[in-house]
Amino acid sequence: MSQPPTVAAPAASPEESRALIKTLLPESVRDRDGWTRDIYAGFAVQSIDASRENVCAVVAVIEQESGFRENPIIPGLGKMAWKELDSRAEHAGVPRVLVHAALQVSSRTGRTYSDRIDSARTEKDLSDIYEDFIDAVPLGKRLFEDHNPIRTRGPMQVNIAFATEYAQMRPYPYPVKVSIADELFTRRGGLYFGIAHLLAYPAPYDRYLYRFADFNAGQYSSRNAAFQAAVSVITGVPLARDGALLPRDSTAKDAGSTERALRAVAGRLRLSEREIHNALEQERSKDFADTRLYRTVFDLADRTRRASLPRAIVPRIELHGPKISRKLTTAWYAERVNGRFERCEKKQ
Repeated sequence: MSQPPTVAAPAASPEESRALIKTLLPESVRDRDGWTRDIYAGFAVQSIDASRENVCAVVAVIEQESGFRENPIIPGLGKMAWKELDSRAEHAGVPRVLVHAALQVSSRTGRTYSDRIDSARTEKDLSDIYEDFIDAVPLGKRLFEDHNPIRTRGPMQVNIAFATEYAQMRPYPYPVKVSIADELFTRRGGLYFGIAHLLAYPAPYDRYLYRFADFNAGQYSSRNAAFQAAVSVITGVPLARDGALLPRDSTAKDAGSTERALRAVAGRLRLSEREIHNALEQERSKDFADTRLYRTVFDLADRTRRASLPRAIVPRIELHGPKISRKLTTAWYAERVNGRFERCEKKQ
């Protein structure tokens, strides 16, 4: 994750910016003043220009992720939770019957954990149950310590890992009542980190479509997917254009497919394997585009194709998770949000 870009002071006054935000909100939004205030604050405290394009990008993501609900109700959430519980129990080697029995005990609210799961309607409901269970039940720590399955939260569905890392890099501007993870359930916190994830990095894109893809797949994923396509051109090795230049599993001991393909042409690149790996480690930084590896790969690929290859493409990723019940991809997500973005831009 890179440092936020240095942005020139916006030309519009705070009053003009807030008026623009309020105008661009969907007509169905309730508490328009509250949403306007918190969206504007998310821009202002991070020195990001509340331009029409940037505001529409944020509005489009909120519409897609939550429909402008701070803590949206998710149909069938209880069933999803039970499915996840059973999956984690199996992974931990704990018989499912023991887990279900443990959840029959009374929680600190007086109701059983089982009853609370059945009646959970929002992600915060479910997260509170998990945290309570982890603290109170011996099996809880074995199954769920540091593994609360509610990993994305709030009106922009921001990943907890991103918010935690960003708060370490740039101090969170609001009082923290419980934790950064819990702040994502608040409107102001969810918008602050969501705007950061979407806009607070200097991506060299000519379309917001790629930022929307990055929002789903990780910052610079669209740039990295284009790099993988270029690697395939010069090596003849078909690569998954998922934007992950190194294995996503940080404990993996073997090199990933992109690195292996590059090692095979290390001589042509005039780079050592160590230099290749060091460059790939910058996959989530703007500096990757300045490395010898990046420049050499695209130079060779452009000459091979006798044309300039795209420097950004939407990653090819199939989406999975407890809340996903049908086949979805990052491309589907990016196009869906981009459609909302374009409609927002046309508003008068």
